[in-house]
Amino acid sequence: MSMQKILTFGEILIRQQSLHDSFFEPGENLLKIYPGGSEANVAVSLAQMGSQVEYVSAFPENKLSSEILNVLKSYQVDTSKCIYFGDRIGTYLLLSANGLTNGEVIYDRKYASFSQLRSKHIDIDRLFDGVDWFHWSALSPALNQETADMMEVLLQAAKARNICISVDLNYRSKLWQYGKDPIDVMPKLVAYCQVIMGNIWAANKMLGTPIDPTFNRETPAATYIDFANKLATTIFKDYPNALHIAQTFRFMDNPKHNLFYGTYHTPTQNSTSKTYETNEIIDRIGSGDAFMAGLIYAIRSTINPEEIINMATAAGYQKLFIEGDFGQGKFN
Repeated sequence: MSMQKILTFGEILIRQQSLHDSFFEPGENLLKIYPGGSEANVAVSLAQMGSQVEYVSAFPENKLSSEILNVLKSYQVDTSKCIYFGDRIGTYLLLSANGLTNGEVIYDRKYASFSQLRSKHIDIDRLFDGVDWFHWSALSPALNQETADMMEVLLQAAKARNICISVDLNYRSKLWQYGKDPIDVMPKLVAYCQVIMGNIWAANKMLGTPIDPTFNRETPAATYIDFANKLATTIFKDYPNALHIAQTFRFMDNPKHNLFYGTYHTPTQNSTSKTYETNEIIDRIGSGDAFMAGLIYAIRSTINPEEIINMATAAGYQKLFIEGDFGQGKFN
C-alpha cells in the first residue's frame, strides 16, 4: 500500500439523537450527541483499518471544535489541515433511538462553517500535499451553488496532481434546496472520479441513469444484481475516467432487521458480495460510509474483485453493531 495519505473532505456534523421517538418524552428529556458526517465517518473507518488518512473540514474556533478534533485524533485521523473558519458546526437531529424506528432526520446546517467555505479560503497546494487519494461525497455540492463550485475547483486540482478520486453518491432530498437538482450539478463533478459508489436509486437521481420504478423489497436479488451489472456498463461508458463502481443494496423490514449486499464492477468484470442478514441492529447510521471506507481500503490493498466487494460489504455490515456514526473497520 502507498505510504501517501488518503484525504477525505466534507462537512463535520453533530448528531443529536433522542432516546425515544420524541425529543420531548414526558418525564425523560434525554439526548445523545455524537460527532459525525459522511467524510469524517469514512476517515475514522479507514484509520481503524490501518490506513494513513487525513480529514479536512471547516471548524469554528471554540471548545466544541477542539473536542471533536480530539475525538478524531484519538482514532488516528490526521486533522492537521482542518480549517478554522466561520461560526458554527452543522447538526442533524435524529428523531428516534438509533434511527431504528422513525428514521426521520431534521438538518440544521445553514450558515455552518463548511457551507460558507470557499476555494479562496483553502491553500490547495497544502491540502493535497502528500496525498494520493481524494474522497468526497454528494453531500457537499448539495449544500449550495458556491460549495458545488468549490468542489469543482478541488476536483480539478486533484486531477492535475494525478490523485485518485472517489465519490459517494449520497442522496438526501432535504439538502438540495437551492434551486438545482442533483442531475444539474453532479455529472460534471463525477466525471473527475475513478471510483464511484452509491446505489441504483442514487445513480438515477445524481446521474440520470435509468431505474425500474417497480423495484421494491420483494424484487429478487438476482434481478437487482443483473440490473446493477447493466447499470455499471452504462456508467463506465458515460464516465470514461471511472475504473471502479460499487453499489449497495440495503433493506429493512422492521426496526431491527437488515439485509445487506453489494456489487463491484470494473470495465471487464462484475462481482457480488455474500448477503448479510441480521435482526440485532444497534445503529444503522454510517453503514454506507463504512462500506465506502472498506471499498477504498480494499482497492488500495488488492486487485481481486471478490475480495474487494466482500471487504467493503463486511465493513458496512459490521457498522450496524456499533453505536454512533463512526465505524471500527472490521471485515468479518
